[in-house]
Amino acid sequence: MSDTRRRVKVYTLNEERQWEDRGTGHVSSAYTETLKGTALTVTAEADGSLLLESKINPNTAYQKQQDTLIVWSEAENYDLALSFQEKAGCDEIWEKICQVQGKDPSVEITQDPIDESEEERFEEMPETGHLVELPPCEPGRLEEIAELVTSVLSSPIRREKLAIALVSTSYIKKLLQLFRTCEEADDREGLHHLYEIVRGVLFLNKATLFEVMFADDCIMDVVGCLEYDPALLQPKRHREFLTKTAKFKEVIPITDSELRQKIHQTYRVQYIQDIILPTQSVFEENFLSTLSSFIFFNKVEIVSMLQEDEKFLTEVFAQLTDEATEDSKRRELVNFFKEFCAFSQTLQPQNRDAFFKTLASLGILPALEIVMGMDDVQVKAAATDIFSYLVEFSPSMVREFVMQEPQQADDDVLLINVVIKQMICDSDPELGGAVQLMGLLRTLIDPENMLSPTSKTEKSEFLSFFYKYCMHVLTAPLLANTAEEDQGETRFCTTAAMSRMHVHSMSERVCLFTDLTEGAAKVNPVCPDNFQTAQLLALILELLTFCVEHHTYHIKNYIMTKDLLRRVLTLMNSKHTFLALCALRFMRRIIGLKDEYYNRYIMKGNLFEPVINALLDNGTRYNLLNSAIIELFEFIKVEDIKSLIAHIVDNFYKALESIEYVQTFKGLKGRYEQEKERQSRGLSRYRRDARSFEEDEDMWLNEDEEEEDVADAGLDKCKSDYGKFMESEKVKESQDKENQPKRTTSGSFKFTFSHSAGAANAANGSKPPPSASSSGAKPAAPPSGQTARTGLVGLVDYPDDEDEEENDEEEQSPRKRPRLGS
Repeated sequence: MSDTRRRVKVYTLNEERQWEDRGTGHVSSAYTETLKGTALTVTAEADGSLLLESKINPNTAYQKQQDTLIVWSEAENYDLALSFQEKAGCDEIWEKICQVQGKDPSVEITQDPIDESEEERFEEMPETGHLVELPPCEPGRLEEIAELVTSVLSSPIRREKLAIALVSTSYIKKLLQLFRTCEEADDREGLHHLYEIVRGVLFLNKATLFEVMFADDCIMDVVGCLEYDPALLQPKRHREFLTKTAKFKEVIPITDSELRQKIHQTYRVQYIQDIILPTQSVFEENFLSTLSSFIFFNKVEIVSMLQEDEKFLTEVFAQLTDEATEDSKRRELVNFFKEFCAFSQTLQPQNRDAFFKTLASLGILPALEIVMGMDDVQVKAAATDIFSYLVEFSPSMVREFVMQEPQQADDDVLLINVVIKQMICDSDPELGGAVQLMGLLRTLIDPENMLSPTSKTEKSEFLSFFYKYCMHVLTAPLLANTAEEDQGETRFCTTAAMSRMHVHSMSERVCLFTDLTEGAAKVNPVCPDNFQTAQLLALILELLTFCVEHHTYHIKNYIMTKDLLRRVLTLMNSKHTFLALCALRFMRRIIGLKDEYYNRYIMKGNLFEPVINALLDNGTRYNLLNSAIIELFEFIKVEDIKSLIAHIVDNFYKALESIEYVQTFKGLKGRYEQEKERQSRGLSRYRRDARSFEEDEDMWLNEDEEEEDVADAGLDKCKSDYGKFMESEKVKESQDKENQPKRTTSGSFKFTFSHSAGAANAANGSKPPPSASSSGAKPAAPPSGQTARTGLVGLVDYPDDEDEEENDEEEQSPRKRPRLGS
């Protein structure tokens, strides 16, 4: 294997000042007899030919850049560079160069890039003699000036001397005056030279030059010079854009002229950096580092000046929350705050803390609560960005505000509920805003950042608050889309992006019914399994899965009182595999806790049935869904969760015994039989006494009085609360209708559990419905044709799989297995 530390690319600078790749090879440094000294030698990786042999001269200026670059000049117009694959190799060669020249390896440039004759001459001359001699600023000398500016760019010391000369002689203002003359005469050749000169002066990377070039009386002429790029057939119109198209809007009149000038200057310099100047090569990135710093410090100064002007900010907040403020004005105010917060990211940590504390004291969170609930899409988007800055800065500050809000009859006005509803009602087909808001919600409910030093009880208080006032809003779309009907059927009814459908009643939003089968008397649901709605449900499930992992008691109580897992598993029937996998992941996280309360709830509700139905319906298809379901059962087997193993074998083994491409189900049966044998020998109790377990469960479910009150509301409250804010969206939807994408829906689903009617009371200790085994309605054994081993190979390989499975005959086409209860 080759030494990657010394693997390099060799570059040379051509006449157009562009770096050309001369090949890839490996560099070494050793004494070379032919050159009579230590040399850098690069042999080609491909054929071993010599790419470079360069003697390390004592007076050559070598420069180290970006940890992996070494740049130097061999002759007046021959610049070389080595780009290393690894920093270690660059450091090694750099140390060798410094050793030969007697320099400290900590330096980034070994010496001033001037030859001996120049050095002697400079030592004999007075200090002023160190300045570069500039040609007269005349139209006929522009080409000479351009060559001078570009020739010094590779030499730090010469760049410094040229910068001093330009400032001391007011040369830049003379050049800009010459630009106006050339433009009036339409002297294209002179204008092209001026482009090269101004671009080169920017690349000198000197703050003293920027102060001159970006002053009010010079900056537009600088932009004008940069319009005449020789590579373009026609000049750009940057000045026209900056003076006519880009209008400065003062949302509140700025009385400080210095602040206004600083804002104008920052915008224009940012435009020069981002729009006008071409993208720099890897060797030119450091040429504009000072320009970036110039912009950075300008932003810091703007934020500081605005922050100190409390009268200005107070007036902004007052107009932002005033109902009489026009929509266009409010949009400008919110966008101002968004940019204000973005600028604040340039502050040092202690200054940023003071900035956000100032905003909090002025009432940024109550203001956001108002504007995020408004109908304007642009206002909502900007408010969301501001909210994200606040959450990232201090989740505790946001939580403290939310819990201190006055408790009203309508929970919809709470800030977190406003955020949840905005997530649910995101009009973006890709749900970009919803994804952003979901991440913010997860940050707010994450116990890991609930360690506020001022409040030791923040975690328990906030989670109690969230589950009491907010959780029903978050789960409303999930519950509305998995509504249970009186016939004992669980129906998966997505609402085709509910908040974006222009329907007239909540009942139409929840589920639309029609006759699907020709001539059939039975009414079937039309459930448009819409991709956008499926995405939304997947986001909600991701949050709920996070809650299962991190919230323990609160989410456990919620799942059992709302029979939430049964509702979630309805989504296993979705045509969108990613949504089915989200539902399965939710169950997998619950089982992963190995909590017997959860296990009891799953067994009482017969909640493995939809998972096994999905496995059987998947047939012999070799896909992620199959592998994820197998992994769920493998986990139960490996962790030896005895209660679940007994339940699965007692109720479902006949339907699963034909699956032999993995040994998971045979292994479950083996564990089950081993435990029965141990029981018969009196070595262990396989199950806890059912009566005592149910008594414990009842005590646990009743220990929090407030949670019990929430549970008494049942699923109707979730639908009702969800309906209220969905109805409030109608007016906004009509106004935004032109902007909404047209959508069609298709597909219908009907998913029947054998025990869906009585399972909702499972968590309350009621008697479970009879299982398939006890009622005599055992799952039908697969037909004889199904008992043959299939060629399906699991995506998950397990150590107890038998070797002979590799020789199983492959099925020619996938076939459906019988569903349970068929």
